[in-house]
Amino acid sequence: MTQQNTLHQDTRPKNYLGSVLLFLGIFITATIVGILLILGMLTTFKIRWKIGYIWCAIIGWMTKVFCGLTYEIEGLENINPQQPAILLSNHQSAWETLALRYILPPHSVVIKRELLFLPIWGWSLLTLKSIVIDRKNQRASLRVLLKDGAEYLNQGLSVLIFPEGTRAPAREVLKFNIGGAILAQKTGFPIIPIAHNAGDYWPRYSFFKYPGIIKVKIGPMIETKGRKAADINAEAEGWITQAMKAMD
Repeated sequence: MTQQNTLHQDTRPKNYLGSVLLFLGIFITATIVGILLILGMLTTFKIRWKIGYIWCAIIGWMTKVFCGLTYEIEGLENINPQQPAILLSNHQSAWETLALRYILPPHSVVIKRELLFLPIWGWSLLTLKSIVIDRKNQRASLRVLLKDGAEYLNQGLSVLIFPEGTRAPAREVLKFNIGGAILAQKTGFPIIPIAHNAGDYWPRYSFFKYPGIIKVKIGPMIETKGRKAADINAEAEGWITQAMKAMD
């Protein structure tokens, strides 16, 4: 889906003060929380997840106070904390990488290897059972996803994947990589699609955030047992694309 962004972001007043305060808030607290998570390796995953959850909730509060940016959710009833699933979300900004950690039950997130090059911040992601992939080596990345993804799902932990592989422009959905669907085909765990329009208010590659309400839509469970990965992927991509169109 490719559409012209009707919000004309370049014409909106820049929220200089709020965006600066949010940046400083994230920078300072991320360093503190990163150290706590690394030290938390001596504790359980449940405790480390709670630390990350609280931090992301604080960032959500800062985003609301400093930038006037909030969110609303539709379809949260489609998430069953007792049923591990493969969560497929579109990717438009940094917002969803933070917000989904406290919107959704505990889960593993697929992240790019380059994030581990960030001292403290990147290292701390390893404490949260992240699945690290090398986007330059697709075969190796798929092997890691299938191995670690199946392990975490069987442990009762959902797996969050951004199948576009990179942040898309606002109001666009890029072609899905098939890795998440292959994981679903091989494990039989269901897929839950998630759509949002965060890019309208927290654009990719932009320092500025804009006030408003981000819409998040969580779709019904997609059964995967006995199905081909291509069909699973097409259904998930189609649902997210249609959900995005409905947000216009």
